[in-house]
Amino acid sequence: MTMFARIWARCGALMAFATAANAAPPPPAPAAPTVRQQGNLRLDGVPETPPELVVRALQYSNARPLRLVDWLPDGRGLLVATRFGETSQLHHVAAPLGMRAQWTFGQEPVAFAAVRPLTGPLAGPQGDPTAEAAIGIDVGGSEFYQLFHFRRADGKLARITDGKARHESPQWSRDGKHLAFVGTGRNGKDFDLYLWTPGPDLDAPPAPKLAKELVGNWRVTDWSPDGQKVLLLHFLSIEEAEIFECTLQSGDLRPVRADKEGKKAAYGTARYGEAGAIWVTTGVDAEFQRLVRVAADGSAVAVTANIPWKVEEFDVSEDGRKVALHVNEDGWARLYVLDDKLRPVLVPGLPDGVLSGMRWRPDGKALAVSLTGASTPGDVWVVGWESDKKPPTVARWTQTETGGLPPQVFTAPKLVHYPTFDMAGGRRRQIPCFAYKPAGKGPFATVIHIHGGPEGQARPWFDPAVQFWVRELGIAVLVPNVRGSDGYGKSFLELDNGKRRQDSVADIGALIDWVATQPDLDSKRVAAYGGSYGGYMVLASLVQYGDRLKAGIDIVGISNFVTFLENTQAYRRDSRRAEYGDEREPGMREFLHQISPLTHANRIRSRLFVVQGANDPRVPQSEAEQVVRAVRAAGQPVWYMLALDEGHGFAKKSNRDALIAAVAHYWKTHLL
Repeated sequence: MTMFARIWARCGALMAFATAANAAPPPPAPAAPTVRQQGNLRLDGVPETPPELVVRALQYSNARPLRLVDWLPDGRGLLVATRFGETSQLHHVAAPLGMRAQWTFGQEPVAFAAVRPLTGPLAGPQGDPTAEAAIGIDVGGSEFYQLFHFRRADGKLARITDGKARHESPQWSRDGKHLAFVGTGRNGKDFDLYLWTPGPDLDAPPAPKLAKELVGNWRVTDWSPDGQKVLLLHFLSIEEAEIFECTLQSGDLRPVRADKEGKKAAYGTARYGEAGAIWVTTGVDAEFQRLVRVAADGSAVAVTANIPWKVEEFDVSEDGRKVALHVNEDGWARLYVLDDKLRPVLVPGLPDGVLSGMRWRPDGKALAVSLTGASTPGDVWVVGWESDKKPPTVARWTQTETGGLPPQVFTAPKLVHYPTFDMAGGRRRQIPCFAYKPAGKGPFATVIHIHGGPEGQARPWFDPAVQFWVRELGIAVLVPNVRGSDGYGKSFLELDNGKRRQDSVADIGALIDWVATQPDLDSKRVAAYGGSYGGYMVLASLVQYGDRLKAGIDIVGISNFVTFLENTQAYRRDSRRAEYGDEREPGMREFLHQISPLTHANRIRSRLFVVQGANDPRVPQSEAEQVVRAVRAAGQPVWYMLALDEGHGFAKKSNRDALIAAVAHYWKTHLL
């Protein structure tokens, strides 16, 4: 038989096969997914989790997060936020490792609180410590925070805002007579400055007064010692913000700048110091945000110029003489105080981890900090200076529960770096990544855990789900900080802006390549997991690298940038456009459409689990439901969990319990 004849015969056979296939009846359509209700969770296509898995997961989800709120006005103990029931509430701790006495008992979590400075009696009828606070609470995760005036002496709680708009950043004046905060009540978009003065009748609190109409996203950061001015942060984007001093009587705004030229730069926050100075964190003329002292005459000194890392947070003592700060050193936190020559001095004695809050005691002799790490969901430590001639003491004030598991059994991450696709400094750019690995030799199934933001940063804090995957399921977890992550300087932060958005997705592809080079990791069992922008990254990775990813979990993630920008709440839309691009411009709209996972949903062939809160103001429910529909229409099954009483993430314990168990069941079904 000639070559031509062989080719013709092969073509004929293929044509006959195609004809037969076309003549055959189509396969039956997949059965509609079952939908069931479990408490406030709507489970669409999500099977029942085996009871034994629920029980074991519950031990991890029972780990109890705890964070610092503030000192009591007289320094007799601390207020902390933690959960003994369904939601996080305020508790008082009187002494190191003392009992936590619960002060609030709401059905919704306390999101934030500001303790009122020393006013009136500070002891209750039985001599118990007492205090007042302005606390922020939303409903169902909507993030439309209302401010309430809480009074411990009689346990009363009174709402002082309109019940509709979003309110933030409450700050009491130094004498405790007035409260400043911002809210969107005027038009639902712009954060105006409000002032509120408590009245004698807590049952009928006076209405706040509009002090200054503002345009954009603003926050109150501090009151001046004389009570005549406040400091305001105007947030434009992660790369640009401004600080202003507002004179309350006139409403005049005076810019506070760390340079004479007023260059475009990121500013973090601002606090008043002594002698009319103002402390700010800013990235002006620097790769990292630094702590800068702006003197009354306008001259500025960067006191952390020799620390090549980002200053995350700082606090100034009530008398303005002491300053503490913590630095983000490659993800780990380092605590410093300034000496009398404004030089940062490292504070020893704290365990490795991440700091998230610091407050000087009213007398300036002790500093409280929140710290979380691999072995603790979060605890408060206090550093004390009883004498300038003695080194500071470090005391642990709380020891939160870890679900009955000994803290030492948890897995600490190792910081690794892997090469990605482009060059930096004459070699392959290195991407930092925290690696959690089970005991043993492997090879282990691997989950790539992608943070949100996109300007967020993965850090070595406690995550009960990650610990459960590593210890109970034998899964390795890789937590990368792809380009665009915060904490590594402004140059790294800008690498994914605008039309370079897909470069961050390529960093995930490079991580999958790296997994294949590791003998203890199984490159045939890799999955992706992420929330918010991390959810987008999961979906985008399933589109781009679905042949190498067995499964993905998208939690409150963006599926289409155009619809996301059109439907996210108005008060945050402009800042999101600054990061992703303006969808109203035809060229950018087309680009955003092309890089959106929804546009390519038919390419998602890996297993998919989508999780969403019905009240999410950031990434609305429609982002989840449109990708679920599209992937199912392409013939792929999808698990879909919708929480009817949650927003951008799960804040209620029963919902988190169910989610952790369902995710474990999903990994066992589709990854292991």
